[in-house]
Amino acid sequence: MPFVIGLDLGQAQDYSALGVLEQIVLSGESHYTVRYLQRYQLGTSYTDIVVSVRDLMARPPLPGSVLAVDQTGVGRPVIDMFRLAGLQAWLRPITITGGTQVIEVPEESGFHVPKKELVSVMQVLLQSRRLKIAGSLPEARVLTRELANFHVKVTAAAHETFGAWRDGE
Repeated sequence: MPFVIGLDLGQAQDYSALGVLEQIVLSGESHYTVRYLQRYQLGTSYTDIVVSVRDLMARPPLPGSVLAVDQTGVGRPVIDMFRLAGLQAWLRPITITGGTQVIEVPEESGFHVPKKELVSVMQVLLQSRRLKIAGSLPEARVLTRELANFHVKVTAAAHETFGAWRDGE
């Protein structure tokens, strides 16, 4: 499937955001181009987001694509709303953890993924120039700035924390 859609659910303090990535395999390596971005207004209801995503997933060429939804904060009730919405997608709930390995959760058709794994994959894709963001997208500058400001910090107790370089990002 050439498209992967990612949805990070926020609501009151964090934006919910959706990205559509086109995947192309060149010389055995996956390359991605962000083709669509949507940042929902703060306070947008999960019901409205589910309808918006369902409608987007029904438009060619997206039917049948993977939809990865971060269920870390919102949990199963919102994922259940997506399951009941009649999406034309392979729904993959993702729970972000502090663990050390990716664990498949077959009963959820999802995964528990360490934040460290997500960050390291993103770093590799960016450093190897295998992730591109279409500059014509209205939110391209925001995403580019957020990725540039992201960093890893090791605490005195040797724990890794991830976040924006400056407070308020």
